Amino acid sequence: MIRLGCGGARESTNQVGRELSRAVEEQTQEQPQPGSTLAKRVLVGVLGGIVLVAGIVMIPYPGPGWVVVFAGLAILANEFTWAERVLKFARRYYDGWLAWLSRQHLVIRALVLLFTAVVVVTTVWLLDVFGTVGGMLGIDWEWLSSPLF
Repeated sequence: MIRLGCGGARESTNQVGRELSRAVEEQTQEQPQPGSTLAKRVLVGVLGGIVLVAGIVMIPYPGPGWVVVFAGLAILANEFTWAERVLKFARRYYDGWLAWLSRQHLVIRALVLLFTAVVVVTTVWLLDVFGTVGGMLGIDWEWLSSPLF
């Protein structure tokens, strides 16, 4: 807000400059949160990292993949400012993706669903889930087994 008279504009400009300086300083060096100990930062980092990786693995599958990703980032954001920035970025683009997808024709949405299904089935096949379940049921078809195992 710019105030007029007796140096008000200069005061506002100085305030904006101070805020920009703080923002740049935050981005260039990681500052621990107040009252934070190294053990707490390590614990939050490990726990948040595990939750984040689990969420990333779950993204293509039906279920709470993105919720778990955002939960992992939120855990990390408690101690790390970079995680807070990534969380804001990811939320913005995730919301944008959903908004874009909801505006698309039914055919485009069906193609996105089909692509997701292909990714899920391929991953499950590569992890040999079909071969394992087929073996349990007494179905010994060669094409059910993963080429990796």
